[in-house]
Amino acid sequence: MSDLSISVSGMSCGHCASAIKEELLPLRGVQDVRVDVPAGLVTVVGAGDVEESAVHAAIAEAGYQVVT
Repeated sequence: MSDLSISVSGMSCGHCASAIKEELLPLRGVQDVRVDVPAGLVTVVGAGDVEESAVHAAIAEAGYQVVT
């Protein structure tokens, strides 16, 4: 199992967290998604390899921006 933590901008409420989870949970290898809205942090819990580029694309699809 591996965890991937990503800083995300633009989140402000529970709906934001739900939108991000909705995009990330279907990705291959993703077991859980934790969103800390006040901290601007998304943690993806996965089994095996979770492609970071796919996670970034899913966050963008949800309407938010990964902070690099």
